[in-house]
Amino acid sequence: MDGESPMRSAITLGPVDVPKAPDVLARELRERILSGELPEGAALPAERELVKQTQMSRATVREALRILEVQNLVRVKAGRAGGAFVQRPSTASMANTVSMLIRGRQIKLADLMETREALEPFCAELAATKRTNEDLERLERANDAIADANADLARFLQANLDWHVGVAVASHNELLIGFMTGLSQAIYAGTENASFIDESVRDVTTRAHRSITRAIRERDAAAAGRRMRRHVHSYASAALEVDQRDSITVED
Repeated sequence: MDGESPMRSAITLGPVDVPKAPDVLARELRERILSGELPEGAALPAERELVKQTQMSRATVREALRILEVQNLVRVKAGRAGGAFVQRPSTASMANTVSMLIRGRQIKLADLMETREALEPFCAELAATKRTNEDLERLERANDAIADANADLARFLQANLDWHVGVAVASHNELLIGFMTGLSQAIYAGTENASFIDESVRDVTTRAHRSITRAIRERDAAAAGRRMRRHVHSYASAALEVDQRDSITVED
């Protein structure tokens, strides 16, 4: 009708999430670090200067720097020559994140083994293509430690971990290195079982690792991938059989 105000539809709005000041500053600095605008090792302005530049409180600046430190994007040094220094994400920080995810989600050993079976043969293929003499030396040191009959369980598992991580390192793919390091550490913890790691398992592992290393040395990607696939599948089957048997025993 003329002269009457139009009917207004009923609109319902939920709460608006307004980011906190420390999050805003941390996001701004994080983007500059990840884009490369702030290079690795660069010193951020002193806390007092950041307060002046951003017009934010000292508490806000400190909290923003704490957020970035937790995210491994800055390292904070104390003392007269101290301050906040830029550091780029590393394979080590990725490995830590993967390890925390596995532990926090309590991911089962079977899932860890499935993931390794999917990824590690490809790591071996890449290693055969990209390996350096230094990579080969790292693998052979681990092989020698694995073959040491006098090594206790902890030393054997550490050498085994070093070898598997060494294959990933030889792939020269940073994503695979970070992921496989975290995954291998979790498998180390999940197979720390004296009833599984007996003399027979040690012997089979030693021979399998030597064979795979030889294929990597000869740059035979097909053989490296095939031998790694067979090795990790056999190891997984044996480990999961023991894990299942132990679980049944505990339940009984």
